Amino acid sequence: MKPERIQKVMAQAGVGSRRQIEAWIKEGRITVDGKPAEIGQLITREQRFTLNGKPLRLRQKAPTRVLILNKPEGTICSRNDPGHNKTVFELLPRTKHDRWVLVGRLDVNTSGLLLVTNNGELANRLMHPSSEIEREYAVRVLGEATPEQLQQLLDGIELEDGPAAFLSISEGEGSGSNRWYHVVLKEGRNREVRRLWGAVGLKVSRLIRIRYGMIALPRLLRGQYKDLPEKQVTQLMQSVGMRNKPEKTTTDQGRRSKKASSTKKDLQRSNKSRDDRRGDNKARRKGSSVDDSRESPYSKISRSKKTSRQPVRRRTRG
Repeated sequence: MKPERIQKVMAQAGVGSRRQIEAWIKEGRITVDGKPAEIGQLITREQRFTLNGKPLRLRQKAPTRVLILNKPEGTICSRNDPGHNKTVFELLPRTKHDRWVLVGRLDVNTSGLLLVTNNGELANRLMHPSSEIEREYAVRVLGEATPEQLQQLLDGIELEDGPAAFLSISEGEGSGSNRWYHVVLKEGRNREVRRLWGAVGLKVSRLIRIRYGMIALPRLLRGQYKDLPEKQVTQLMQSVGMRNKPEKTTTDQGRRSKKASSTKKDLQRSNKSRDDRRGDNKARRKGSSVDDSRESPYSKISRSKKTSRQPVRRRTRG
């Protein structure tokens, strides 16, 4: 195998996203052949790896799976939480070899669409700012925004980590103290939607992500997930310049095809021998029935019964 960068190889193997792997390398949590890993280090899958002191096996690329999870409020996008909150990973199916990678995060009080995949490279491309993938949210705010406030949100606001703005804002239903809006942006910074509305003096009382790129939130109960169909997985990968072409183990395929062909031949032989046996038995039954009819004593009796009786002559006295 040609050596490749450690972030790419581990992401393809489903260990985590590139960002996660880079963070783990900086923290010294990953080793290669007993030595601390370095960002950008060239590796092959045959080398020895550990993560948090435990052996880490880099398997070959498996078919890419993407799950759509309707994240409920009160769950966190983390594997472990010191506060003992429920994590989204408890809602996902268990797998033997795959490691689920979240495509972006939602804070504990935000619900809605969360994409999950076993392909770390796909997750990295979907989250990277250069992809400029749209995220759409349904937002309920306390109070009604003025036209000036809405225009300010579209023009841009300077936040602590830089300027931010919504691409579009559309009004939804609601009256009185609660109003719904649909907003779209191309970034995934921490609590960005809430901070933007807070910058114009409005508080978000509920936040639901309803779309990520081309994937919209389907009808799912909170806490439920579903597999994205293969056709949509391919389209999603193509949208970020990837091909949905998993590696195939030729040895297993050859073994399966060989086994299938041998099984077919055995079945044909079995059918042929069975037909031959049937033919022989039929011929024997036919032959034995003819011979038995000739030699059977019951046949002689039956034939004698069919002969005409001769008249009996009476003796006369001469």
